[in-house]
Amino acid sequence: MLTAKVIQRVLEILERQYGNTGTALRFRTPFQLLVATIMAAQSTDKQVNKITEKLFAEHPTPESFLELSVEELEEKIKQVGLYRNKARNILATVKMIVEEFGGEVPRTRQELMRLPGVGRKTANVVLSVGFNHDAIAVDTHVFRVANRIGLAQANDPLNTEKQLMENIPREKWSAAHHWLIWHGRRICRAQNPRCDICPLTEYCEYYRKTSGTSTQVVD
Repeated sequence: MLTAKVIQRVLEILERQYGNTGTALRFRTPFQLLVATIMAAQSTDKQVNKITEKLFAEHPTPESFLELSVEELEEKIKQVGLYRNKARNILATVKMIVEEFGGEVPRTRQELMRLPGVGRKTANVVLSVGFNHDAIAVDTHVFRVANRIGLAQANDPLNTEKQLMENIPREKWSAAHHWLIWHGRRICRAQNPRCDICPLTEYCEYYRKTSGTSTQVVD
């Protein structure tokens, strides 16, 4: 894992590159964000946005989602992966939100993770993006990029999250989550990462291992 001073430098570079970025999902309320995030698993934000533009116009609230049957929602979201499971989970989540939480999306990780189809990553996205809480959501991009660079050394998302929370100042958790996502999308791709244009090669453990060069030491 990188030293504290190198991590600080890496974060400075990421902030300079991606400081004003946020989620690519389009939403107006925490509820819409929750639904969009559930839908985004094993799909792309671009594809989800195509679907939710019409879906949220017709059904903007939890109560309005209850008008839909599972089959009707399946038809509306069938262009995302695992749409049948997602339709069932979304409607079960909506029912719980209306019946147990008064139509409001819960604001704690524990309560969010009680909702069908909501795991830790989705809960952290809602907490961070929807409610401005300090949280790091570890999706495939964050997991890959953090462990490649050396911001974490973990074999699973949970320990990656814990290590990132230790290595990144709390006030930067939510922002760093987006920096890592965008870096993963634009440069540090799963296949054929664009190391030739990456601003982090001087510090990156993955680049050091694959290129045979040494990671710079920051005094």
